[in-house]
Amino acid sequence: MEYLKLAVENHVAFITINHAPANALSSAIIGELAQAFDQIESNEDVRVVLLHGEGRFFSAGADIKEFTSVENGKAFEKLAQNGQSVFERIESFPKPVVAAIHGAALGGGLELAMACHIRLVTERAKLGLPELQLGLVPGYAGSQRLPRYVGMAKAAEMLFTSEPITGTQAVEWGLANHAYTDEELLPKAKDLASKIAKKSPLALKAAIELLNYTKNDSFYKGVERETVLFGHVFDSADAKEGISAFIEKREAVFKGQ
Repeated sequence: MEYLKLAVENHVAFITINHAPANALSSAIIGELAQAFDQIESNEDVRVVLLHGEGRFFSAGADIKEFTSVENGKAFEKLAQNGQSVFERIESFPKPVVAAIHGAALGGGLELAMACHIRLVTERAKLGLPELQLGLVPGYAGSQRLPRYVGMAKAAEMLFTSEPITGTQAVEWGLANHAYTDEELLPKAKDLASKIAKKSPLALKAAIELLNYTKNDSFYKGVERETVLFGHVFDSADAKEGISAFIEKREAVFKGQ
């Protein structure tokens, strides 16, 4: 794999995102994530998965430059469906998945983290869904997972303002499990993964299946509708302006068109 590193040690699979400088979630990385989880699922020596990022960030978001090559809203819908499918597989994966988040988990990066069963963060990490800043909406089920963790009002604030919260706030709001210093994060994540790996694989698989029953029909309907609206807003002039403004590092001027 070009953008991911995969290693197994003491029943723990370590998946490292390695796509400098921001570990942006391109279609290629999402494809490699699917490959990595295929390998892990068939490896009986693996009981827990630990996902983290190399360098300065966990993942600072989707690959916005890739968006400029998408032809239309229908193609954008397919992009969303692909990401949603991989992230849904992670959330229902029969082995626990722990995300160790440092630097930033924004946009698609946070959507990936929210699909993991447990999130550990650094105190100063930035977590957010800034898609509205680009004239877009989340496309990888972020609009449905975020309210499940932080509640409707706080999810609305994060979406409408595009402002991230800190790792410390994420724990207070229920979005993350624990916050640590930068130096503590990976050792603590490894300790937790090792503790989980001592449990019965059969019992862990059953527990994950049971936890996923908390996602009712409205969750899946919302995810499906998110895909449609993801493509719909992409075709707007506002989305073109937002993406251009991001690439040109200026403030977007939206006209509601």
